[in-house]
Order: sequence, then C-alpha cells, then structure tokens
Amino acid sequence: MEREKRNDMSFSRKRSFTFGAYGGVDRFTCGDETRPETAEKKLLDILDSPASESKPFLSTSCSQRDTELFEIIEKLQGSRIDEQRCEFPLPLKSRLLTIGGELPLILPSKLGGYWIDPPLERLVDVSPTSSHHGLIQENYDIMERDGEAKIYHDFFRSRYHHSFTAVDPSLGSLVLSVCLEEEEDRLRVILRMKECSLHGVFSVSLFPNIPSAVDLAKMLCDRVTVSKLDVVSYLKAPELITTFDEHRVSPNFKFGVLYQKDGQFTEEDILSNNEESEEFKAFLSVLGETVQLQGFAGFRGGLDVCHGQTGTEAVFTSFHGKQIMFHVATKLPFTEGDPQQLQRKRHIGNDIVALVYQEGQTPFLSDLIKSHFLHCFLVVRRIQRDEAGGAAYQLSVTAREDVPLFGPVLPDPPVFTDLSQLREFLLTKLINAEISCYKADQFSRLELRTRSSLLESLQAELFTRSQCMMGDPSLHSSSDGARGASEGSGGFIENFKRAIRVRSHSFDTLGVPRKIVSNTSQKFKPERDGESDKSSTLTDTSGTAELKDQTSPQEET
Repeated sequence: MEREKRNDMSFSRKRSFTFGAYGGVDRFTCGDETRPETAEKKLLDILDSPASESKPFLSTSCSQRDTELFEIIEKLQGSRIDEQRCEFPLPLKSRLLTIGGELPLILPSKLGGYWIDPPLERLVDVSPTSSHHGLIQENYDIMERDGEAKIYHDFFRSRYHHSFTAVDPSLGSLVLSVCLEEEEDRLRVILRMKECSLHGVFSVSLFPNIPSAVDLAKMLCDRVTVSKLDVVSYLKAPELITTFDEHRVSPNFKFGVLYQKDGQFTEEDILSNNEESEEFKAFLSVLGETVQLQGFAGFRGGLDVCHGQTGTEAVFTSFHGKQIMFHVATKLPFTEGDPQQLQRKRHIGNDIVALVYQEGQTPFLSDLIKSHFLHCFLVVRRIQRDEAGGAAYQLSVTAREDVPLFGPVLPDPPVFTDLSQLREFLLTKLINAEISCYKADQFSRLELRTRSSLLESLQAELFTRSQCMMGDPSLHSSSDGARGASEGSGGFIENFKRAIRVRSHSFDTLGVPRKIVSNTSQKFKPERDGESDKSSTLTDTSGTAELKDQTSPQEET
C-alpha cells in the first residue's frame, strides 16, 4: 500500500503545471524533449525510490536531503519558466509568411476602424516593368480649417459697426455683430453661438426700416427666443471678438516622422531606430531643412530650443505662409533600457498626423502606434523604377473611420518620380489631413466644449465691461450686494481681491494705466484684456487630454 501511494504521488507530481510568461504547460502530456533530463531524473529517483530500499535517516541527513530536494525543484522550475519566455510570432508575421509578390504599404487593423487609400482591392502594379503612369497635378488646394474666422477682421473692424450680447434660454450665450456697408447698400451680420457662427448679408432695400438686432438674429437662426440684446460699448471689444473668432486658426503645424526598416512589425522596433540611411536622409531633405534647435527662432512645435532636452536637430520648412516642424523619431532623444521610448513618443504620440517612411517590403499596420491623438498616417515607400537606379516614391494613406476623406487625390498609380511634385503633394496632404482630423468625433467634441466656454467668457466680459463703461448703477449695487453677502466668509484675502478688481475696472474705464505698487498688488493683479481667452483655451485643451499641451490644438504661436 505504501508503494502504491508513492507511485500515485509520483504520477500526480509529474502532471503538475508551471506558470511562466504564457501560462501553464503540462510537460508530461506534451512530451517536451528539451526539458533538463538530469535534474528531473534525479528528482524522480528520489521520489520513486522504494520504501524497502530506504534506510532510516538521522535528523541532520533528513534536513540536508530536504534542502537538496527544494534546490532541485527551484532549478527545475526556473529552467522551465525561462523556456516559456520565448517571443511568440505575431499574427502579422505569420500572415506575411504566406503572402508572395509585392506587399501593400498598409495592412488594415484586425479590429477595423480605419480606412485605407488606395483600398487593398485596388492595388496596382508598381514594378519596374509597369508602363502606365497616372496624371499628376501641379497645384494643390490647402483646406481652410475655419472659412469664416476672418470675416469679422476683414469686413467689420475697418468699418463702423455695432455688437450685441445676450443669453438665450435654449441657445446659451450669443454675440451679434452688425455692419452697414453703405457703398453696397447692404447689412452684414454675424451671429456667434456655441455650436457655430452664422454669417449673412441682407440688402437694405428689402426693409422699410433698419431691422432691430433681435430681428437680424432671428433671420440667421429661427431658434433665437430672446426679446432683447444688450449693446456693447466697450472700446476694446473688437480685439476680444477677433481673438474669439480666430482662436482655431493657426499658421503652424507639426507632424511626426517614423522610420520603418524592413522586418519591423512593432511600435517598439520603429521607435528604437537610431541610425538614418542615406535614402532616409534624402527623403527628409525633400520635406524640409535640417536645423539646429539651439536658439531656433521659428515655430518650434514643442521642442526645446534652449537646453537641448529634445535633441539637437529637427526638420523645419515654410510652405505657402505656414510653418511646419517635423518630429523625426530618429532625431529625438533615445533612452537606453526603455523599449517604449517615451521621450520620443511624447512628441509623436501628441501629433495628429504622422508620416511613415518605409525601407523594404514590410507593411505598416493601421493601429500599430497606440495614441489618443494620432488619427492619420501617410506611408511612403521608396521603390526602384528602372535599371539605372532612378528612385520613385509610392504613397498610401490610412486614417480612422470617422475622419472624412481629404485631398489632394492620390494619382493612379500613387507613384512620384519628381521630387518637387512629391514635396508639394506631401505637405498639402499633411496639412489637409490634420484639418480633416479635427472633424473626427474626439476633436469635434473637444472643440465644441472649448468654443462654448470661450463664448461664455466673451459674452460675460463684453456685458460687464460695457455696463461699467455706461456707469450702470445696477452693476455696482449687485456688486455691493454680493460683497456684503460674502463679507463674513471670504476673509481678508477675498475682500482684498475684490478691492483690487474694482480698482482695476475703474482705471480701465478712465483709460489710466495700472501701476504696480508692490509685490502684493502684483500678485493679485487681474488678467489683461485677451489673456483670459487664451488661458481658457489652454485649460480646456489640457484638461480634456493630458497628452496635449497646445492651444487649438497647436502648441504655440
């Protein structure tokens, strides 16, 4: 009976599981020939030795035998765990092993959610023997992010006009601007709401009398229910209104540039590249000029130009009045021992559009780079078009499914041999890609919340400043009432703030410059005109997504 119990125990021990990097493995049933035979045989000899052959142990020899037994078990377990820490082949690798011929630049995500242009079913032959060539345009149109942002600046600020504010029960804050263009005998009107701004032009001959501000607002939006709009009399109102209208317009752009070598399938592999091939350097020269970051005076795109914490070089260019900074992964700081390379990804992962340069036939997966902000990738692959060694570049685009299609349209086949045409197409496509990405759900919700907050601040400031300008006694009485109600709970600091705020309002009304008396008064000095709008934008953007430290969402002007 004792012998049978020992055999049963031995059998159960043989079927035990060990848990390594990829779960449990039954060595008995798998019949793995690579296990350490010597250590395991020694262990089994100890466990299977018959009771009749065993001799009585002294306490010292028993403890020594137990110590040796546990040492053998620990070694055996450790070797098995190390064997299980192998790198299993990715599904992408196994799929590519069965594909022959030319591979596409981009493969769709297994989970979906991305579109690819050109589609995989419309792949064309780009081999050196192919003879068909697509028609390539010479000029491309750059999209406008907000086509009506400049209307107030172009048509109102140079003419005599009026602005009005109100708070609608259903629509929220409203800011209306009306301008009479006497030379054309027409009225130009802009109604700003939290969703959008409405612009209209009306002929004066249509009305027997000039319509009221409420009537003009209802002509643009029939959902307006207010019966009165307050006139704006603040002298600096045009500056505040212009700042609000153009808060989404920026002449600066920043894009990521990734370098994908042949055989690289993961984000870690791509971000760990340090050396640049001559072909990659030639491609970077097409995008722009390599500049030294130390003391750089142009648009820096969030890079450090003082202390060298983001590398020493970057690629920069000016294109049709716009400044573009490229976050090239190989030029950003490399961190030893960090497979994710967060110093690089903190910049490229905060971009909205990235460009991928491929060397070889390894495709790029649509969702390969994990980021909340990256919504679009332009993939470029260098190919050979003739035996003389002439280089050509093949293009493909992928973006999240809620990003609308954007131009310019890829030629058929999407291959460029002229470098000047390639540059014109790429830079236009990158700018239009970012503008189109702002219409995706994530960014549209962010912009709606930012616009609503800025409009509320604009309406409140215009109303308050105008009442102070008019010397409205109700404003002072309400301020006194509020001050009296909170006098007991606010304490000295709150009362001091209120005193400074009232004093600054009075000086602004009289046009007297404020004087900094001491460090204490400077500490509680209120924001100047226009600063509150900018800070609201920055606070909203950074509060919505911690990765982004930019305004609209460009980082700085």
